[in-house]
Amino acid sequence: MNGSPRTPSPLGSPILGRPDESARLRRVRVQVLLTSSLLLSNAIGAGVVAALLIVVIPGPKVITWDYVIVNAVIAPLYIGLALVVGATWGTVVGIRDLRWAVEDRVPTRREAAAALSMPWRLTVIQIVLWSGGLVVFTTAYALVDVQTIPKVAFTITMGAVTVCAFSYLLSEFSLRPTAARALEYGDPRRVRIAGVAGRGLLAWVLGTGVPVTGLILVAIFSLIREDVQPTQVAVSVLALGGVTLVFGFALTLLGLSATVAPIRAVRAGMSRIEHGDLDASVVVYDGTELGELQSGFNRMADGLRERARIQELFGRHVGRDVAAAAIARNPELGGEEREVAVFFIDLVGSTELAATRPPKEVVDLLNRFFAVVVDEVDAHDGLINKFEGDAALAVFGAPAEVEDPEGSALAAARRIRDRLILEVPDCNAAIGVAAGVAVAGNIGARDRFEYTVIGDPVNEAARLCELAKSMPGALVASERAMSAAAPEVSRQWELGDSIVLRGRSSPTRLATPIPAVTA
Repeated sequence: MNGSPRTPSPLGSPILGRPDESARLRRVRVQVLLTSSLLLSNAIGAGVVAALLIVVIPGPKVITWDYVIVNAVIAPLYIGLALVVGATWGTVVGIRDLRWAVEDRVPTRREAAAALSMPWRLTVIQIVLWSGGLVVFTTAYALVDVQTIPKVAFTITMGAVTVCAFSYLLSEFSLRPTAARALEYGDPRRVRIAGVAGRGLLAWVLGTGVPVTGLILVAIFSLIREDVQPTQVAVSVLALGGVTLVFGFALTLLGLSATVAPIRAVRAGMSRIEHGDLDASVVVYDGTELGELQSGFNRMADGLRERARIQELFGRHVGRDVAAAAIARNPELGGEEREVAVFFIDLVGSTELAATRPPKEVVDLLNRFFAVVVDEVDAHDGLINKFEGDAALAVFGAPAEVEDPEGSALAAARRIRDRLILEVPDCNAAIGVAAGVAVAGNIGARDRFEYTVIGDPVNEAARLCELAKSMPGALVASERAMSAAAPEVSRQWELGDSIVLRGRSSPTRLATPIPAVTA
């Protein structure tokens, strides 16, 4: 459809795949993304530490032969050990708490909560390993020169904060397919782990808090140590500023992406609904308040679909115009006088039909019969007001106004007669058409009522229908209905005798259709 919205990726990014892909493919995808994100986070942290130690932070130089054991022996050993421990620990946690996803089964309440908290628990592993590095390296460098403690401690702390911040956001991104499966079976309002505010605070800590703290410490070091040169202070400030710009921007971008992706999904879903697609839904993959927004959209779409289904069923039972009027305004008991045209249609010999045919055949015949009646009444802007066994009452001019109700009723009746002869030849039906002023409205009790039309035209049409059963063509109308119809319709009918119908005191002049001229 022209103008339809561009649908974003179901999980917010094409590299995350689709929620309906196989469990094996999803497991491989998540594992690759998760491993890559953790390696990237630690590589960034190592780069930050190296840059701060060598160039940025004032203090004793640590890249000298005095620290060769620390730099060449202790550092490689701890980094290798940390990688092994971190990979093993993370794998054990993942296998234990995401087993349900590997087995492709519905998670329990505890398993769903554990899946949503997985990014934070993987970040805790990074915190533990980097805290161990803080203790080990600060102690090792201090054994050579105690003056290195502030420099090394601050450097590793800043690297740890950087790693943990990136680790959390990248892990949350990588585990989004698993989070979507967990939230599919749970309410995000009850399993939420963190919020949008937490992401914002995380971005502030790395983008503003830690760099500004670093600048403050550089200034303090410069004031305390007399051997610090102005050039070194300038280099430190420029380096910290560069770190702030680069990594602060990257972290902010990750946080904004995690926040905007669910909003885009909901916006696309709303656009689909606006374009008439009530089957629209979004994948709930965010464990924050944005997940509540996604889940709320799906509940809203469910409600709209249910409302549309009820409205459709309501319209089938009472007529779409009646349903639309009831939805537009609160229906009340009572009615109003309307100029209407009506016709009654009734099967001839229905009693014999029911006695000589199986019930299933009778029902099939009635359905084929009424299909023609309803089709033509709808085509001529009328309303099937009620079905009465093998008969029906059609109204034109209420509840919706019709420009020419009499002409519509006459044209519909004639079309029905012609179609029944061709399409349902195994039944005979009589039709009586009348017109006049009737009361249209809701009749019944306050708790149970129906829309109907009551008045002389209805009674006259019923009597004309009885009369039509004994007349050639089985279709007859009142003079009033024919005279009030548009000329192009009325000229296809001719007037005949007048007759006093049963239950009436004044005569009714009859009108019958003029047979079509055949070549």
